[in-house]
Amino acid sequence: MIPFAWLSIAAAVATIVLKLAAWWITGSVGLLSDALESIVNLVAGFVALAALTIAAREPDEERPHGYDKAEYFASGTEGALILAAALAIGVTAVARFLAPQPIEAVGAGTLVSVVASLINLAVARVLIRAGRQHDSITLEADGHHLMTDVWTSAGVIAGVWAATATGWLWIDPLLALVVGLNIVRIGWALIRRSVAGLMDTALPATERALLQEILDRHAEAGIAFHALRTRASGARRFISVHVMVPGAWSVRRGHDLLEHIEADLRAALPNVHVITHLEPVEDPRSLADAR
Repeated sequence: MIPFAWLSIAAAVATIVLKLAAWWITGSVGLLSDALESIVNLVAGFVALAALTIAAREPDEERPHGYDKAEYFASGTEGALILAAALAIGVTAVARFLAPQPIEAVGAGTLVSVVASLINLAVARVLIRAGRQHDSITLEADGHHLMTDVWTSAGVIAGVWAATATGWLWIDPLLALVVGLNIVRIGWALIRRSVAGLMDTALPATERALLQEILDRHAEAGIAFHALRTRASGARRFISVHVMVPGAWSVRRGHDLLEHIEADLRAALPNVHVITHLEPVEDPRSLADAR
């Protein structure tokens, strides 16, 4: 996944240069706000690269569950940087409201911005596809951020042309403020998702329902389940469940059942680590930790 992080960094550098050139040509605060968001993309790209490098490490004695949670730090940091960029955009837009300035060379400036947006569009699609394929929150977040940048750029370009056509210069900073608010929404969503991962939030409801369906298929007479617990750590999923069987069963028979259950759970979801615990169904102590 490391090459995808470098692709994101390269795209950020290219778009920063192009968007700053568009702002320099036109003087549009909207295009400046767009360029500031691309600077955030560059910083976030390096953070993502560091996180993916750490997350790729194999589990060791110090961290037997692996380093996958490093990805949450990356997406959380990206969310914080996005909020900082939104604040900078807001300050710049308010200043331009108070002191409007004409927009120049609209055609050349917006053409440069369109080229930058096409680069972001292509890279965003690659990152989102790779994030889903590798179950990487970092790559997917980076891709969605770039895709938002594409729509943001489209709105800014429309604002620049509208301000030029009507002579209403306030449209340009107004669009910049709208961009800032949209960036706040994206940043806050990334932070919330990262915090949820760090807090060991359970797997999504659809995945939990799938797991329950598998357990129900094995729930024959005398067999029951409890203490089903799930969590995610980056691309990895962790599942633990207690399996109660008749106490008269042999160890081998109980073990064979657990092997079948674990195999079905692993087949249902990718990157799953399953822990099962065998208990006699007749012993009331088996339910002592049901909560």
